[in-house]
Amino acid sequence: MQLKKLIGISLTGLVLHPVSGMEPAKTATRPNILLILADDMGYSDIGCFGSEIPTPNLDKLAQKGVRFSQFYNASRCCPTRASLLTGLYQHQAGVGDMVNDLGIPAYQGCLNNTSVTIGEVMKMNGYNTYMLGKWHIGNRPETLPRKRGFDRYFGLIDGAGSYFERIPYRTNQQASRLMLDRVLV
Repeated sequence: MQLKKLIGISLTGLVLHPVSGMEPAKTATRPNILLILADDMGYSDIGCFGSEIPTPNLDKLAQKGVRFSQFYNASRCCPTRASLLTGLYQHQAGVGDMVNDLGIPAYQGCLNNTSVTIGEVMKMNGYNTYMLGKWHIGNRPETLPRKRGFDRYFGLIDGAGSYFERIPYRTNQQASRLMLDRVLV
């Protein structure tokens, strides 16, 4: 798969590419899309935005693609991820306060069923959709990545966990909520 366009540099990764069974004329003109969201990273932490630290691979992707130059975030990972995935303000998507359910729609702690994700939109338009990294915008079964438009997902459902074992990082969590794509239905 050759990358033709890059959308966004701002490590949750999202890869979208045209379905191979589409007509060749349509597939040839449709770009592959790679979207990268890195938590806890400053604007100038990669080379193409001014870093002194060499980041040649990211710089090459940015040079051949499109870079966000004015993406504003919510200063926290969950609400920012909800906005990026839906194109909505985090409160409209239901993730106004991380993954805490405060009993009102803007603060339900997971993506609501009225917001549409980029994965869902791209699937409706003939793309295969893949996501990797931290989901952390809801762990109810109906809010998991494969239920929200992604064909495959590999990563953590919650905000953190062990890289070595499938164990919860908080005592009130079930280890099953941290499971990766291979166990999600």
